[in-house]
Amino acid sequence: MHTAHWIREGRLDGVLEGLGDSAAGRFSHREVQARTFAPLILCAVLTRAAAVPGLVSQDAAERWYAAFSAWYPEERDTRGWDDSLGWLHAVAHGADAVAAFARVLPHRRSDLLELCGRRVTVTQTDRRYVQLEDARLARALVRVLQAPQLTSLEATGWLDVVAEALEGGGPGPVPVWAFNTFATLQSLHLHLTRGIADEGLPPHSEAVATRVAELLRLPYYWLA
Repeated sequence: MHTAHWIREGRLDGVLEGLGDSAAGRFSHREVQARTFAPLILCAVLTRAAAVPGLVSQDAAERWYAAFSAWYPEERDTRGWDDSLGWLHAVAHGADAVAAFARVLPHRRSDLLELCGRRVTVTQTDRRYVQLEDARLARALVRVLQAPQLTSLEATGWLDVVAEALEGGGPGPVPVWAFNTFATLQSLHLHLTRGIADEGLPPHSEAVATRVAELLRLPYYWLA
């Protein structure tokens, strides 16, 4: 995507806020590819803004966050790949944007963690995560958790959203949304124990991993 490359190179610094506004406006677009590629543009804009302070105003970043947070858990077309359109990847692209927002709006980190919890527990879906969406979410969550100012309670509190969604599960086939949730929790546990290359483990990785393991014992009752 040429635009993203140009943003990273600084060739569009003079129009960066306009690009962000344009991308945020696409979250209500009728075409799915317009909605699902908007996070990639925002991710590039936010990454550039984090590298060069002052390029983007706080008001603009908050404006984009409001649009993104309204869209991300509500997007129903979660296909990773479409044979006609190519990559769509709403969940994965949104996860990348989550990590970027965390760098520019550090006070939103708890909100971003909860937003991912809401995304992964959306019940109105018939599509399993099959294109590494769970891993992209896990990577984003770990990057948000890297904030040194997060308390242990803040780092684990968002998992209450997941726990509440899983309450009341009984015998029978695992719903698609629950499969997605468990897949993401497994990926997150792996990322929390292994870390991300060149980034290490977040401050409260042990506490978060312990809470994640507790939730994973719901389907995997045989875990130690």
